[in-house]
Order: sequence, then C-alpha cells, then structure tokens
Amino acid sequence: MIRAIIDASIRDRYLVLIATLFIVVIGVWALRNVPLDAIPDLSDVQVIVFTEYPGQAPQVVEDQVTYPLTTAMLAVPGAKVVRGYSFFGFSFVYLIFDDGTDMYWARSRVLEYLNYVSSRLPAGVSPTLGPDATGVGWVYEYALVDRSGQYDLAGLRSIQDWYLRYPLQTVPGVSEVASVGGFVKQYQVEVDPNVLLAYDIPLSKVRHAIRRSNQDVGGRLVEMAETEYMVRGLGYIQGIEDLKQIPVGVDARGTPIRLEDVANIHLGPELRRGVAELDGEGEVAGGIVVMRYGENALATIEGVREKLDQLKKGLPQGVEIVTVYDRGNLIERAVNNLRGKLIEESIVVSLITILFLLHARSALVAIVSLPIGILMAFIVMHWQGINANIMSLGGIAIAIGAMVDGAIVMIENAHKHLEQGERKKGGLLDPDERWKAVTGATREVGPPLFFSLLIITVSFLPVFTLQAQEGRLFTPLAFTKTYAMAAAALLAITLVPVLMGYFIRGRILPESRNPVNRFLHWIHAPVLRLAINWRWSTLLVALLLLGGSLYPVLKLGSEFMPPLDEGDILYMPTTFPGLSITKARELLQQTDKILKTFPEVESVFGKVGRAETATDPAPLAMIETTVRLRPKDKWPDPGKSTKDLMNEMDQAIRFPGLANAWTMPVKTRIDMLSTGIKTPVGIKVSGPDLEVLEKVAGSIEQAVKRLPDTLSAFADKAAGGYYLDFDIRRDEAARYGLTVGDIQDVIQTAIGGMNITWTVEGLERYPVNLRYPRELRDNLEELKRALISTPTGSQIPLSLVADLQMRRGPPAIKTEDSRPNAWVYVDITTSDIGGYVARAKNIVEDQVVIPPGYTLAWSGQFEYMERAAQRLRIVVPVTLLIIFLLLYLNFRNISEPLVVMLSIPFGLIGGFWLVYWLGFNLSVAVAVGFIALAGVAAEIGVLVLTFIDHELARCRHDKAGVVRLNAREIMQAVHRGASERVRPIAMTATAIIGGLLPIMWSSGTGSGVMQRIAAPMVGGMVSVTILSLLVLPVIYGLVLQWQEHRRS
Repeated sequence: MIRAIIDASIRDRYLVLIATLFIVVIGVWALRNVPLDAIPDLSDVQVIVFTEYPGQAPQVVEDQVTYPLTTAMLAVPGAKVVRGYSFFGFSFVYLIFDDGTDMYWARSRVLEYLNYVSSRLPAGVSPTLGPDATGVGWVYEYALVDRSGQYDLAGLRSIQDWYLRYPLQTVPGVSEVASVGGFVKQYQVEVDPNVLLAYDIPLSKVRHAIRRSNQDVGGRLVEMAETEYMVRGLGYIQGIEDLKQIPVGVDARGTPIRLEDVANIHLGPELRRGVAELDGEGEVAGGIVVMRYGENALATIEGVREKLDQLKKGLPQGVEIVTVYDRGNLIERAVNNLRGKLIEESIVVSLITILFLLHARSALVAIVSLPIGILMAFIVMHWQGINANIMSLGGIAIAIGAMVDGAIVMIENAHKHLEQGERKKGGLLDPDERWKAVTGATREVGPPLFFSLLIITVSFLPVFTLQAQEGRLFTPLAFTKTYAMAAAALLAITLVPVLMGYFIRGRILPESRNPVNRFLHWIHAPVLRLAINWRWSTLLVALLLLGGSLYPVLKLGSEFMPPLDEGDILYMPTTFPGLSITKARELLQQTDKILKTFPEVESVFGKVGRAETATDPAPLAMIETTVRLRPKDKWPDPGKSTKDLMNEMDQAIRFPGLANAWTMPVKTRIDMLSTGIKTPVGIKVSGPDLEVLEKVAGSIEQAVKRLPDTLSAFADKAAGGYYLDFDIRRDEAARYGLTVGDIQDVIQTAIGGMNITWTVEGLERYPVNLRYPRELRDNLEELKRALISTPTGSQIPLSLVADLQMRRGPPAIKTEDSRPNAWVYVDITTSDIGGYVARAKNIVEDQVVIPPGYTLAWSGQFEYMERAAQRLRIVVPVTLLIIFLLLYLNFRNISEPLVVMLSIPFGLIGGFWLVYWLGFNLSVAVAVGFIALAGVAAEIGVLVLTFIDHELARCRHDKAGVVRLNAREIMQAVHRGASERVRPIAMTATAIIGGLLPIMWSSGTGSGVMQRIAAPMVGGMVSVTILSLLVLPVIYGLVLQWQEHRRS
C-alpha cells in the first residue's frame, strides 16, 4: 500500500503540489489564529458552592451549613472530591469532578442537589454557585493608589466596586472581578443601651424603624389633564441626616424620639476579612480579574488591559491603577521563547542536512518539507482547540529532528540510486530516467521509513493515558508531537518523492568523494570490523554499559515536575490562628517592605485574608504576597536563579510564629485547586475530633521539622481559635419569659452588629449597621450588662440569663468528603520530593502515634507523582508490545523486531547518564523524554537492519543458485550494509540531536521543563547511535548465522 501511495504521488505530482499549497495557506491562517497561553489549562472541573452566614463562628457554620451541604453533594454524579471549608461568616464547598466532565453540566447537577438540601439550612441562608472559574483563573491583579491624598481607603474601594468592577466584567472571557482591600463604606448606628432603657425602647424597635424608613414604593398610575403619571413614594436614605431624623418612638408627653437621640450615627468601615497592601507603603484597594474556565488567557488579558486604558480616563485626578500581576507577560515570554527555539531548531536541522549532503538542492527537499509538516500540526491543533503553549509547542520542538528523518533517508537513497544509474549509463540521466531512479529509491526505503515514523508516533501512547494534572499537562505535547510525526510520515510518502524529482538534479557529489561520508566511513568501518571480530567481547562490553547505567538510576531523585520559572514569586506564609486584622495588616506591611528592598523586585502586592470571591477561601491567618520581578537583564546579577532569590528572601524574613512558604503564582493555585495543599508536600490527617486532629498534626509537624531538607512545616491549628461563648441558662431565661432566640437576637445584633438595610445612592449601595458602641463591646464586664427586653416590657442585663466564658475552638474547619481534616504544610529545600517523602514517612511512622479511627494521607505534588508512576508502570510495557507489533508488520518475522527492540535499552544508557550529569531528578517530564526516545531509538534500529537486509539481498542475488551463505559471508554482508550506509544513520541521529540542542542551551521561560524532556533524548540518541552502529550489527549477524544454520 505504501509503495502504491508513492507511485500515485509521483504520477499525480501536480495534484500533490496544489494540495500542498492549500495546506500551507490554511496552516499559516491556523498559526496566526491559534490561542496563546503559558501552560495548558491544568485546572480540574470545579464547582463552588458559596454561602454567607454573617457573624457566625466556624463551628456554627460547619454544623448548620457546610456539613448539610457536603453530605448532600457526596451523591452528585462525577464528583470525585467534596472539600468543605467553614470560616467566620462563610461556607465554601468545592466539588472536584472527574476529568472530561462538562463544566456547565456539573453546575446544573449541583443546582439540582442544592434544591434538595435547601430545606435543611437555617432560615435566610441561601447557598449560591460560585463563578464558572477557579483560583487558576486569577490572570490579572491591580491596585488603586491615590497620589493626591484626597481619597481614603473607603473612597478607593467605592471606585473599585462601582466604577471599575462592572465594566471589566463585560470583557469577553472574564467571569468575575473580585474586590480586595480598602474599606466598604458603612453607615454605623451605635445605640446607647442606657438611653434605650431610659426611653423604654427595645432594640428590635430601632431595627424595625430603620428598615421602614429606607424604601421607595410605587403607587401605580394617575391620569391628569390627559397625561399619565407614574406614582412614586421616594424614601431611600440618602445620608447621615436622613438616618438621624428617623423616629423610633415618642415619650410620655408625645414628643418624638429620633434615632439621633438614642444613637451615635457616623460613617465607618464594614467588618472586613481581607487587607491589601502595596510595596510596604500602606494599604490600598484593588481588584482581581478571574478568567472564565476554558477561555483564552492572553485574549482575555489583552481585553482587560484595553478596558482599563479606557477606564483610566474617567478616574478622579490623582488616582492611578497600578498593575501588580499580569499573567500575559508570562504567556508572551514562554511562547516567544519556544517560537524562537523552533526557528533555531529548523535552522540547525537545515544546516546539518546541507553539511551531510553537500548538495543545496537536495537539502531543500528536507528544508521545505519541515515547515509544511509543522503547519499541518498547527492546522490540527487549531481544529482541536489546543492552545499554543510551552507544552504544545514543545511537542513540535522535540519532533523537529525526527520529522526530517524520512526526507533525509530518502534523499540519501536517491543519491545512491542516481549515482548508480549515472555510473551504469556513463553519463547524466534524462528527466524520465531521473524520475524512475527517484521512484525506485523511494519505493525501496519508503515502507520501512513510514513504519519507523509510525513507531515514533505510537511511542507516545503512554502519555495519552496519564490522568488528572499530569495528563492535562503533557497531553497537548503528546498530541502535537503525534500530529507533527504523522504529518512527517505522510509527507515522506507523498510530497518528499515529488520534491526529490524536481530538486535533485545537476551534479551530485559521489558518496565516495563526499568528505563527511569518507570521514564517517574511515571511523566506523574499522571499529565495526573490530567489533565483529571480537563479537563476544563486544556483547560483554554492551552488557557492562547497560549494567553500569544502574548507578545513575539509583542516585537520581524524584519529583513530579521541575518548577516553571514564572518570572513572579508568590510568598505564602502562615500565621497562628486568632491573629487580629490589625496585627495582620502590620505584619503584611513589614514583610512587603522587606521584599521591596531587593533590587530584583519590581512591585510587592500583599493580601492577607480573602478577596470578595468564592474562588478565594483564604483565612485571615494566610498571607499571599505577589512579588513581581524585573526582567533578568536588569538584575544586579543576571546569573542568579529565582530559587536563589527565594532563599535570600527567606533569610531576610524571619518573624516568630510566621511559617514561610515560597512558590509561584500559577503553580500554587493549580496545586491548591487539585489537592488544597499550597506546598510541595502536604500531609492530610482526617478523623472525627478536631482536638485530636490538632494534636496528631502538631506531632507530625515536629517530626518532619527534624529532617534537614525541611524548609518549613506548619500544621493546622484545628482547635486553636479563640471564642467568647455565651452559655444561655435556659431555666433563668424561662423565668423572664425569654426564649433562646430572644437572647441570641441581642447577641447577634447589639454585640455582633448586623447590617439591617442598604442605602441606594445612584448606582452605589452601602450597608446600614446597628450595634452597641465599641466601649460597651470590648470587655467582659460591659458585655454582661448588655440589656435584653422581656415580654413584660422591662429590660434586664444579659448576665442574668447567660454566663460568659472564653474558650479555645476551631479557627476554621476543613473537611474532605464530610470528614474533618487537619493539614500539615511542608516546604522543602530539595527538589527530590520522592526521596524526601520516603524519609519523612519513616520518621513519622517511628515517632507519631495515629489513634484508631484517624487516617493519614500524603498529598501535594507527591500525590500526582505517585499516580503518574503507577499509570506508567502499566502502560509502558503495553506500548513496547505495540511497537513490537508494528515492527513485525514491517519485517514480517519475529527475529528482526526482537533485535530492533534491543536498541531501546541502548538508549537508556546515555539518557540516564546525561540526566544524572545535569543534576536533574526523575520526573514526569524526564519520563516523557524517555518515552520519546523509545520511538527514535527503534527508528535507528530499523534503519540499520533495513540496510543490512538490502546488502544481504544483493549478496544472495549475486550468488544465484547458492543455497545459503556461510558465516563469513554473512558477517561481510553485515559489515558492508552497516558501514557503507553509515551516512543516513548518522544524518538521522545528528538531525535529532542537533534539533534538540537549542532547547538544551536555552534559559528562557519554560526551558526548565523542556530541558528535562530533551536531556534523555540527547543522551540516549548518542548511546543508541553508537551501539546500534557497532553492537546491533553484531547481534543481527549472530541471529542471521543461526537462521542460516537452521536452514541447513
């Protein structure tokens, strides 16, 4: 079939050229319109259920909201993890769905189950779905700064909430714009309980009066003088004066008692659970742009930039928008770096082709076919919706050398046939004879080349089977490499024969006079003869080399993925629970100021607590500081790595009770989405009792801190929060005719403060809060004297019906699948995660006692690594079997595929040694490199055996009538077949290695990941080429001798 396709392509060569032109035009269009991103979308399909329960403690939120929700959500189809968080006043339930689940189908199913559970929730509590986005979608962050001094934090927050936020949400791809920092303006009504007592006015009456004094109503229509008028009753509160005039009762003489008579009314900040700070200079307000799930990141960011430029014109004088995080810069750096490497690789491969052939027209065949194959890959990428990112472009990058293999071997074989034809004719060939020679050359090597390129394509099957985060990361690379190699295989039997017929003409330098070929033959032929003569010693040396590769294997560490240098740093320390927001703000400013002193730093944007979005479940004890770095060429020491800079920063920030953690923004948000763990290693302890969880987690923290590679370890203080409990004495309350609810209303409103209504001021909305003055709420004695109205009209102090106790309890409650959890976050100095976890497991097992009913699970990147390793252990052997079957289809016997398969372990020798020499750890990226190596190693083996088979066939043809060849003749044929055709094999290997060298030398964004993929291929290609040219012929010769002996 392959030969028939070659014949048809040459016969209808004009149609092939026209089809190629169409492909080029469509490919250029696809190249210009393919979406761009830094890395593939690694986020799980996630649905967030967010519930506000204002003023409620975490345990109350857990018992009344989170637990009913999580237990109901466990039954949602396709949900693999249900993670619950109960914070002060908020409940978050995160549902992580199976890979491949449609986001909007998942959201609709969650809504169905919310309908079932709504009756089990407290009155007035209404759970809502979070945005169709995840924390990974935080693509752009900005801060509002007032240079004029005219606007306070409340004013800046109002600009963010009511001027910037909603226009930004109109940008295509934006799911939500979350406000962070500043103060939300609040009308604060601080009633004096003593005055209320004097006027005999209960607090509930004040609350009712304020609500009744803030509304507009409609009175339908009236018709006057043939004109229709719409009737309105205007009653919205417009300011403090309106509040002061609200009547709350009358005295004994009928004089109205206004709100200003019983309360102090003023503007103030609403209770907040988040602070934002810029450069250590003070608080700011800001916004976080959250991208919708599955959208084009760069297009969304460009739309946000454009919209902000428009909105800047309407800002008050002196107010500026400062960009504090822009993922677009990372995307542009990563894609530009890979695009540059693709161009460099293409140039290197083209120069190698010209150097080996010393015939510019012939080299043009490979040079022209290469970009066409790349464009074909881009066409399929665009059709499938794959973004251009470091992984998808990396797939093409590691394929470039192998893509020209087919063209190289065909061109070299065509040179051989044309040279033989001219020698037989004694002169130059005419056009018909030249086309005939080209056809014969392509028919001869076309089928084995097609199958060898198909083997390279199939060798990536294990990558397609990877699951979860590792699957989403490497599947685009596998797709694009597969498309590129499939395009190369197709072009090798269609376009390349046509181009050879047109381009390979004129004077062709004979192989015997080609200096490159003569040099290769001069080196290879005597060494191969020595290997054949000392065949058993050769095999022993090969076995020793293979066994020696065990040394680097045993010395290599393991990690999930090498870190991607994003060009920004995320500093995420954790403090002890119970920290006040005032102290948190002070700590945030101190750390930001220290970080801004580093000359490599462009800006420091710190956030403590949460932003106003369901995608941010951060407690007040967690700081997130985004450190934007200057370009490397502006650093005092451009050779310094980001990791070194992190270490310097870590040494500079040493505060008691602050556990440092240093990472990258995108990476951390992906990890926190998938596992909830923000550090490379996490330990999840689950069980029924929070106090036991805290104790066990604390013991684990102390145990792992003893390991020298532990940078920091911090255990959740599952019961470390501070509570002021009102223990209501039911019998005493009953004596006064009071229910528990009556007393709790006072606790909730007067002491806690309650937003009872919202003002409507044009497009802006602000809350009105009712509570006691601060001086009556900041000590136990005053709280005991808080007044409660009884059904008889009298008012009694709270101490008569309740006891006040200060206790410890949960600052926040985490659950997975409705089971309480305490997590231990471990940041490490080594990149060998697998080795660290192995040592940590031993020390935890020896020193920590896990009570019955409690379980321990290792999470973080280690969880991904274990999952990927388990999957590869199953799939790699299956892939090797498929490669063997393809080889069988090519050779139609068992012995030759078995010999070719030996080239794969030959590649492991150089691959492992180079990975070890470069100091890399074993990772999924390195495993992908070895998987790619298996295909190209098999291709080298196929070429060696194909050329030996051709030489054997010629020998049998020359010795017509001879039943069999003797051992000496077989070895001579093996020597000639391997040594005389060393040029195409050397060209193939050099093109693959040369195509990967620009990646190995690169230092741009994404290079760390790509180097781990390229290193096994470069090292493996060196060893597989040498051993396939020297050892494989010896093994094949021995097999042939045995077969000939059996025939006799």
